[in-house]
Amino acid sequence: MDRLLADTGFLIAAGQRGDPLHEKAKSFLQDYSGRLVTVSAVIVETGFFFGSAGKLKLLDWVRSGGLAVTEIPVPAYPELATIIEKYADHDIDFTDAALVWLAGESGLRRILTVDRTDFSALRIKGGKRFELINWM
Repeated sequence: MDRLLADTGFLIAAGQRGDPLHEKAKSFLQDYSGRLVTVSAVIVETGFFFGSAGKLKLLDWVRSGGLAVTEIPVPAYPELATIIEKYADHDIDFTDAALVWLAGESGLRRILTVDRTDFSALRIKGGKRFELINWM
């Protein structure tokens, strides 16, 4: 089964009707038959942009299997700190570092994001680049 990483911006676009990229994200999801994967930090960050109804819908979608969510284990925090320090000039946050970590652990490199600038610069273990999925 095909699997893609999902970043916050994509989930916001998919979940908010007023978002300028909503229809494109919705169309992508309707045509995509694989599995979306993310980290719990993305869920937290996405929820910040939603009202109560949007948060509930997001949580229900995750619960029903629409999105696989990985928790970042505390022993991985030093690696996240190294990633944040390495990319200090990009001022990446915990969520982006967690996605870099997940990509390194899972081998997934293909990502749905609106943050093309940072994810073009970020590198996964072994110096591999993310593959930015063209959905916009």
